[in-house]
Amino acid sequence: MSEQEKKTGTAAPQPDPKAEKAPGKPAEGGQTPETQAGCPAQDLPEPEPQADPAAALQKQLDDAQSQLNETKDQLLRTLAEYDNFRKRTQKERENLYPEAEAGVIVKFLPLLDNFDRALQSPCADPDFLKGMQMIRQSLDEIVRGLGVEPVGTEGEPFDPKLHNAVMHEENAGLGQNVVAQVLQQGWRRGDKVLRYAMVKTAN
Repeated sequence: MSEQEKKTGTAAPQPDPKAEKAPGKPAEGGQTPETQAGCPAQDLPEPEPQADPAAALQKQLDDAQSQLNETKDQLLRTLAEYDNFRKRTQKERENLYPEAEAGVIVKFLPLLDNFDRALQSPCADPDFLKGMQMIRQSLDEIVRGLGVEPVGTEGEPFDPKLHNAVMHEENAGLGQNVVAQVLQQGWRRGDKVLRYAMVKTAN
């Protein structure tokens, strides 16, 4: 007992070793009772990353540009196909008209043959003969106006591209491989032969 206790006759209060420490007060080493007991602190959720508005806008722009290029390519292919179709049909139409016209002319060729045979026959009526000659001349002007010209003349060289030889004779008065006689008149229009001339060749 101390001198003061002896004078006052009272003893100073002694600290209670069993007293609990205040909750939440760090213990030695800077640890709380919770961490000392092995309980980890609660993890906080990480914030979600914010989308970049510029990147999203650029992606939309790229997608729109890709779609535009694809549409443009389709339109160009369609235009090319249409242009080819237009040229093809125009060429077919240009070829079809002369073919159709030539087909009609060929139908009239036997009529010209009949007129030529009639003119070669004897005729006692000069006026009738003159009338037939005028009609034949009118028909000849019509076919020549259509670009049709006769093929096959006696004495000209034989040409298999224009003549169809059905007879042959030896004639010392004619040259080698020439047309001796035209049996049926041939006709052509430009480079196209409408009917080959039926001829007799010599030598």
